Amino acid sequence: MTDATKVEKGHISIHTENIFPIIKKWLYSEKEIFLRELVSNAVDAIHKLQHINLIEGLQLADEYAVDIAVDKNAGTVTITDNGIGMTGDEVRKYINQVAFSSAEEFVEKFKDLEDKNQIIGHFGLGFYSAFMVAEKVEIYTRSYQSDAAAVHWVCDGSTDYYLEECDREKRGTEIVLHLSSDENEFLEASRIREVLKRFCNFLPLPIRLAGDVVNDRNPLWTRSAAEITDEEYLGFYKKLYPLAEDPLFWIHLNIDYPFNLKGVLYFPRLTTEFDVAKSHIKLFCNQVFVSDNCPELIPEFLNPLQGCLDAPDLPLNVSRSYLQNEPQVRKIREVISGRAASKIAELGKAKRKAFIPVWDNIHTFVKYGMLRDDKFYDKLKDQVIYRTAGQGDYTTLPEYLERAAAKHADKVFYTNNEAAQSTYLKLFANQGLEVLVLDSLIDSHFIQFLEMKNSKVSFQRVDSDLTENLIEEKPKIQLPGKDERKDREDCIRKHFEEALKVDDLSVRVENFKDDSVPGMVLLSEHTRRLQEMTKMMGNGDENLFGGHTLCLNAKSPVVDTIINLKEQGQDEDAGMLMQQIYDLSMLPHCAFDKDRMAAFLDRSNRILCKFGSL
Repeated sequence: MTDATKVEKGHISIHTENIFPIIKKWLYSEKEIFLRELVSNAVDAIHKLQHINLIEGLQLADEYAVDIAVDKNAGTVTITDNGIGMTGDEVRKYINQVAFSSAEEFVEKFKDLEDKNQIIGHFGLGFYSAFMVAEKVEIYTRSYQSDAAAVHWVCDGSTDYYLEECDREKRGTEIVLHLSSDENEFLEASRIREVLKRFCNFLPLPIRLAGDVVNDRNPLWTRSAAEITDEEYLGFYKKLYPLAEDPLFWIHLNIDYPFNLKGVLYFPRLTTEFDVAKSHIKLFCNQVFVSDNCPELIPEFLNPLQGCLDAPDLPLNVSRSYLQNEPQVRKIREVISGRAASKIAELGKAKRKAFIPVWDNIHTFVKYGMLRDDKFYDKLKDQVIYRTAGQGDYTTLPEYLERAAAKHADKVFYTNNEAAQSTYLKLFANQGLEVLVLDSLIDSHFIQFLEMKNSKVSFQRVDSDLTENLIEEKPKIQLPGKDERKDREDCIRKHFEEALKVDDLSVRVENFKDDSVPGMVLLSEHTRRLQEMTKMMGNGDENLFGGHTLCLNAKSPVVDTIINLKEQGQDEDAGMLMQQIYDLSMLPHCAFDKDRMAAFLDRSNRILCKFGSL
C-alpha cells in the first residue's frame, strides 16, 4: 500500500532493543536540546515548502510560523508547524527506517564516545531526542500534496509503533510529547520560553509560545552592514549581554566564499571579572543556536571577542573533535584574525585621541597576536602605539624612529617602571630624549620579538647604559702635561671602590650634562634580559643582582663634597655619603632585605642630622 489507510502496527527491525534507554542515558545532561531539535525541524519543513511553492508555483500565501503549546493537565508539550508535512510513506521512511537504523549504527560505533554533543543530528537522532523527556510521542501530519491522507504515528519509547490515517485538515506537522513524570519542569511556560530564548532566539520564522512571538527573526548579522546604525549595533550587543558596558568596537562578517560565514563580533571593555581564557562567542547554524563554547573557531589571542557567528556549513550538532580537525575551521580562524587586524588598523589610522582608550584595553591581546601570527603582525606593525614617558603622548614606532634619527638612529629608549626609573627619565628629559613606556608583562617578550623582526632596531632600557647624549664629550685632543680630569676620575673611582667593596661591581666616572644626579647603577640590556629569562624559568634568585656598574657624575656637588671630606681626613663621613649614593642608585633595581633597609634608613637619618645643621 502507498499510504496509511488503516491502523498499521509494526516493529522496527533492528538488533538493539534498548535504543531509547541509551538515548536517554547519553543525552540526559543536555535534555533541553530536544526543543531545539524539534523546532529547527519544524522551521526546516516550512523552508522546504517555501522552496516548493517558489519552484512549482503553488501560490501559497500562509503566515508561516512554529507554535509551541503546553498543557499541564494533559502533561503534554506540542510543537506545530504549517510546513511541507509528510505522507504515510514518508513517515515510514524518515521516522521509522532512517532514524532507527541510524540509531543502531550509533549504538554500535559510538557507545564509548565521551563527547555527548556528537550524538544528536549526526545519526538522524534529532527527532528522537524527544524521548529524552517524553514517555510517548505522537505525530499528526498532512502533506502539502493534495491527494495525500493525513496520518497519525505513535511510539511509546519501545521499538514498536503504530500508524493510521487521521482527520487532520491542516497541512503541516504536529508533534505531541507526553512528558515523563520526572520532566514536569517542561510543563512550565517560563522554562519553555527560557529554552527557546537560548536555542531558537534568532530563527528566521516566528516561534510562538501560547500565541506570543518569542524570537528575533532578523538578527543583525543577516542584514547588510551599510544599513545598520551604530545605535543598532549597540542595541544588539545589549540584547546579548544586558549587563555589560558598551563595547570598544565591532566587526561585521558577511562571507560567501570560500565558505559561508556571517556574524557580528564585539570587543568588550575588559574588567577584572572578565574571563579572558574562555570563549565568549555564540555559534549558530542557519540561525539555530549551537554552542557558546567554541574556542576552536577563533584565535586564542582574540578570546575576549563576544558576539555571534553563523556558520551554515558546519553541522548543527558540531562537536569539539570535529572543530579541532575540520580544515574549514582553520580558515574561519584566519578570516576572523584578518578582519580583526583590519579593524584595529582602521581605528589606529583614524583619530589618535579616540584610539588611545581602545588601545589601552586591547594592547596585550594585539601584541600576543602579533607574537603568534605573522599575518596579524604584518597588518598591525605600524599601528601599534606606545605611550611616551612624561607628558604621556602616544606614538607609533616608525614615528619615534623618524624623530630620533638625528640623535640616536635605530635605537629605542624605554622604561618599564616610571616611578623606579624616575632619576634616569629626568636625565633623558633634560636632554630632550624621548622614552617609550613598555610596562606590561608581555612587553619584555614583545621587545625581543620586534628586534628579531627588524634587526636594525635595538631597544635599550634607560638604566642599561648612559647614551652619549647624556654625558659630555671628552676632548679629542689631549694637551701635554698633567691630565687633571683623568686624575680626578681615578681619584673618585678609587675612593668608591675602597669604600663599597661590593663583588661584581664596576665603578665608572663620567661628566654628566646634568649635575643634579650624583650617580646611577647600570645593568647592561643583555645581562638584564638574561637574568629576567632565568627568573622566568624558575632558576633565578630574585635577591641576586649580579654584575653591574656604578656610574658616578664627576660634576656632582655631592661627589665634590666626598672628595673634600677625604682630603680633610673625614673618612667616616665620606664613606657614609658614598654608601648612600650606591644604595640610592640600587633602589630602582632591587628590593632591600630587612637588614639592608634598616641600615639605609639609619644612615639617611644620620646624614640629615650631620649635614642638616650646616
